[in-house]
Amino acid sequence: HPMAKKGEAGRALGAALMSSLIGAIFGALCLALAVPIVRPLVLTFGSPEFFMLAFLGVGFVAALSGGAILKGLVSGGIGYLLATIGLDPISGIQRYTFGQLFLWDGIGLVPVTIGLFAIPEIIDLAVSGSSIAQKEVGKLGGVMEGVKDTFRHFWLVIRCSAIGAYIGVIPGMGGAISQWVAYAHAVQSSPDKERFGKGAVEGVLGPGAANNSTLGGALIPTIAFGVPGSVVAAILLGAFIIHGIVPGPDMLIPEPKGHLALTFSFVWINIVSNIITVAICFLFLKQLASITSIRSSLLMPYILLLIYLGTFAEKNAFEDLGVMLAFGAVGWVMVKLGWQRPTLILGLVLGPVMENRLFLSTDNYGLTWLWRPGVIILFLVTMTGIFYPLIKERQLKKKKGESQPAQPSAVSQDERRGVRFSWETLFSLVVVAVIAWAMWESIDKKFGYRAGLFPWAIGFPTLALAIVQLGMDLLGRGRKGGMESMVEEVGAELPKNVVYRRTAEIVGWLIGFYVAVWLLGFSLAVPVMTLLYLKIAGREKWPITIILTLIAWGFFYGLFDYGLHIPFPEPVLQIPFPKGLLPF
Repeated sequence: HPMAKKGEAGRALGAALMSSLIGAIFGALCLALAVPIVRPLVLTFGSPEFFMLAFLGVGFVAALSGGAILKGLVSGGIGYLLATIGLDPISGIQRYTFGQLFLWDGIGLVPVTIGLFAIPEIIDLAVSGSSIAQKEVGKLGGVMEGVKDTFRHFWLVIRCSAIGAYIGVIPGMGGAISQWVAYAHAVQSSPDKERFGKGAVEGVLGPGAANNSTLGGALIPTIAFGVPGSVVAAILLGAFIIHGIVPGPDMLIPEPKGHLALTFSFVWINIVSNIITVAICFLFLKQLASITSIRSSLLMPYILLLIYLGTFAEKNAFEDLGVMLAFGAVGWVMVKLGWQRPTLILGLVLGPVMENRLFLSTDNYGLTWLWRPGVIILFLVTMTGIFYPLIKERQLKKKKGESQPAQPSAVSQDERRGVRFSWETLFSLVVVAVIAWAMWESIDKKFGYRAGLFPWAIGFPTLALAIVQLGMDLLGRGRKGGMESMVEEVGAELPKNVVYRRTAEIVGWLIGFYVAVWLLGFSLAVPVMTLLYLKIAGREKWPITIILTLIAWGFFYGLFDYGLHIPFPEPVLQIPFPKGLLPF
């Protein structure tokens, strides 16, 4: 998205496609080479090592956080705590469900992700009043520039492909984790970390390569042991069973006694299918990149439609729309105050894996698992990931301090004034209060050993770190600009009152769409809100408004209602709707 804002959508897409192709080839080759050695590789890991491997994400959280490592660790801890919402899988005890049935299955990744990442960008897009690409979109040459970037950073692509393949081998990890870890590695290995999040092409190359290489790695435990390494591999495992193919040693034995040819066919299928996919995508990249040059008033109704439908489609739960809006507000504040959103998502994804492995480790080994060689090695790697960026940052500051005379700053003057109360302090105080409440709730509700082990193991250290962050904010040492940075980040050329007014307007439209779905249902909310936004907010002419409204309505009915048959919730207002008049 930041590259698209700079008019480099074609370059970003070119880089993503080419790195994905290289990652897919790398993962397929890993599958071919791993066949003779996969058994000892997987059997060396027990539940303690799997737990520490998941905990290794904390080390990468530090890298993701740039200069705000403490905020990143707290954010990651909150993500882990969010992963505990729902019924405990063993004891069945409700944890943080507030008596709501839809939370029994836990909080969905889709509404949290859309809320944290999409809504802040939507607000900024509406405030700017321009297209996504704030500069003119380049020609097809931008795509080729992205392809060249892949080979300029070839070793980064290879390293991230290796990360994706390795994580894919570990059952239960999957592509989402490999992308975040690869992104973290790209940040950590870059000499200029400040560029990330602002349009650094390496941030596209790493996750793109890791995402596709994960599939090759995930097939290794699926084929060898019948343990799927990802959701895709689990679906493939089901297909094996339907056709009478039993994963295991037979998949590694040549014909006629085994199915080794079938195993190697996955290698070629993975390579050839990705080549075909990339070739097709390259044909339409120019059209895809040009979308970013369309003015925001025309795109906004469709963006709102997609985020609401995408959020609802995960669980078919209307309540998820409220979760998305709530995390949208949290995500917007986190952006303004310098808190890291990716770390929270990483914690949410890793949480179930960590909890399961932690319980198995303590249940089977007591506390002796802490002294296993593999656990110690992974712990040292984790600590290195956390403290290495801090050491490097201090060394850089020391070098700059030696080469340049110290200059008085506004921040240093604020620090001399003693305790200060700011927006940063208020948010940190809320974070401390929420974590403290979660710990009290776990004790007051008597979660017990099984249900309370992971919340306690994560919650109390996170609470301690949050208190330290609160103290830093009170002393002014954690200040990064505050809410006033909103004008600096977006709409800098606009008066503050215009920025505030536009922010309030788009927030009103977001809430209005939610209320419309609640009152009218998706069937009527989609055309009504699309028409109202285009006419009132976009000030479009009636012909364009009607045409775009009909397109949105047709897209909704053709794909989600008629095509996918998604069971949408009944509206509060039962308005008769003549479905028979539609040509579906």
